[in-house]
Amino acid sequence: MKSRAICKYACRKNKPELLKEGDIKESAMVDVWLEVEAHQYTAALSPILFECLIHPMLGGATDQKVIDDNLVKIKNVLAVYEAHLSKSKYLAGDFLSLADLNHVSVTLCLAATPYASLFDAYPHVKAWWTDLLARPSVQKVAALMKP
Repeated sequence: MKSRAICKYACRKNKPELLKEGDIKESAMVDVWLEVEAHQYTAALSPILFECLIHPMLGGATDQKVIDDNLVKIKNVLAVYEAHLSKSKYLAGDFLSLADLNHVSVTLCLAATPYASLFDAYPHVKAWWTDLLARPSVQKVAALMKP
């Protein structure tokens, strides 16, 4: 949780527009989607990433049941995202926010798993992700994360 607090601090200091703190309604939407990302999206993806990427590096066997259970969870989350993104370009509204950008690192990791095509079943989610991937800042992060 410290890294999320540090990230919000850095935004407040350097890119406050990513938090929309001047607009109480938009700011609240950013906060809602930051919570969804942390407690639903990343919470479902992290075990998949561990089983696909980390566990094998440590010499362990992949636990497919853990993956399957969390695929159900992430698909439920993505269904909510799909419905929401059918009405707005980004998660908190029609503006890029920290809520969107907080998805980048964990979603880039997903691309290194057999489940990289997960977004294909969700056209609005896929369009949102494609839009994020086109951003120079996200491309820089992606380049830094390559092995």
